[in-house]
Amino acid sequence: MANIIKEQQAILEKLKIHELNKMQKEAIPIIETNENTILLSPTGTGKTLAFLLPIIKALDADCKEVQALILVPSRELAIQIEQVVREMGSGFKVNAVYGGRAVSKDKIDLKHKPAILIGTPGRINDHVRSNRFSTYYIDTLVLDEFDKSLETGFESEMKAIIKELPSVRKRILTSATQGVDIQPFVAFKNPKTINYLKDVVSKLVVKRVESSSKNKLPKLLELLLHLGNQPGIIFCNLKDSIQEVSNYLEKHQISHGCFNGGMEQKDRERTLIKFRNGTYQVIVATDLAARGIDIPELKFIIHYELPRMKEEFTHRNGRTARVNAKGTAYVLAWEKEYLPDFMKDVEVQKTLKEGVKKAQYWQTLFISGGRKDKISKGDIAGLFFKQGNLNKDQLGVIELKQDCTFVAVPVTLAAQLVSELNNTRLKKKKVRVSVI
Repeated sequence: MANIIKEQQAILEKLKIHELNKMQKEAIPIIETNENTILLSPTGTGKTLAFLLPIIKALDADCKEVQALILVPSRELAIQIEQVVREMGSGFKVNAVYGGRAVSKDKIDLKHKPAILIGTPGRINDHVRSNRFSTYYIDTLVLDEFDKSLETGFESEMKAIIKELPSVRKRILTSATQGVDIQPFVAFKNPKTINYLKDVVSKLVVKRVESSSKNKLPKLLELLLHLGNQPGIIFCNLKDSIQEVSNYLEKHQISHGCFNGGMEQKDRERTLIKFRNGTYQVIVATDLAARGIDIPELKFIIHYELPRMKEEFTHRNGRTARVNAKGTAYVLAWEKEYLPDFMKDVEVQKTLKEGVKKAQYWQTLFISGGRKDKISKGDIAGLFFKQGNLNKDQLGVIELKQDCTFVAVPVTLAAQLVSELNNTRLKKKKVRVSVI
């Protein structure tokens, strides 16, 4: 049996967190002592840790069933929370299930019940109806980004799931927006509300960049060259527009990935991995990337196609200037383009000086072995240092998954490393290594 760790300080040390923020310090004792809690705080402020620490503290190490259920609106958020729980190193089993993932994989994971189960309402509801785990022992329910779940149309599934939870004594609802409409099916009685939305002082700067031509692609390139190598997201409304922008950026050698609902889940995950490790400078995305994805702090976002509603504008802008950081949202508009009222007073940036544009440094390698093969990040690092002859500065971000691993290495060394490391043994397993 794994060593069970419940102490907050020990978990924070594993996460390399020196001190909790103000919101977390207030939220944790309230969640511990109240049956129903509403946590309102901006994206990126650490709500996930604020509810996970009390959940882990309350888990029963002797119970072999699901004890905490976390419902989320997107696959990306499910994966993100699962990763945080694993990094906490508490010793309790956790699994994430979601649409787009093979049901056969879920069945394997659910044979040995996780203490914490995370998932999208549609997939969780499927498993509840098929009796793949007992709902009797679930005493904590989290509705994370509840407003987004309603927007995504998950109300009926959430209703059906909550009906099947006879033993829930603690409910936690989180949101990054004000004025959430909490329906009766949630069964919230006298909730304690923690509201940090009112305290937010935004450091977001919004600027308009005008294109003299209806074809905005040349002006987009000019803006990206002005921004240099900073990481950011280019937002489009349509998948066809994403393809058009992607083709143009590829032609002009701007390293980028695409992200939209029409892509396979595996491809969306890989886009985020390559963005996090620096292989991609920018992501070209629909509003799916506006919330609930695990990416680092962004310096900018660009509205290549203008959002139709103020809410979309707000959520896109929320990907930058998060917590206490500064960031800029650029509205890229044709000079004769109609602007909605919520964009009309935006300051125009007239000149774009070309910034420093460095060549792509990182490339991503795929390794066909992961956590289930008892492979650790240390094992991966050892392979690249000893057999790959890399020094510390040449080994980038390592992302360890259940059945594979992704490693960032210098572009100039990628082909050589594949040649040297492909079909080598790692923890008794012969692994394939390839560029993705």
